[in-house]
Amino acid sequence: MAQRILVVDDNPDSVAIMRSILESRGYQVFVATSGAEALQTVSKEALDLVLLDVMMPEMSGIEVLQHIKDNSQTGRLPVILVTAKTHDEDVVVGYQYGADYYITKPFTAKQLLYGIGLVLGKGESVG
Repeated sequence: MAQRILVVDDNPDSVAIMRSILESRGYQVFVATSGAEALQTVSKEALDLVLLDVMMPEMSGIEVLQHIKDNSQTGRLPVILVTAKTHDEDVVVGYQYGADYYITKPFTAKQLLYGIGLVLGKGESVG
């Protein structure tokens, strides 16, 4: 059965790029364009991974991450932050709140798949 990944990003171009990369590798992709929508999807679907943008209106990716990690039902769900925020302190904050990995935009398909492979523990082939 295909692994199920939630892409959370308010930028339609980012969503389209990630969806294309993931679906070409056989992942089942869910999309949320806001933090609230992401939390609803996480509570309803049996997901394997969340790719989470940090800078979003209303609720930041860090807030969404906190909600996911603080909930006993979703606390073990792996979350990769995908963001244009590249300062060391931003990365540190992401890890402090429980992010499993951190990918900076812009990224390549190889970088995205490598991060997913690391987090899901299957050494996604990059080539």
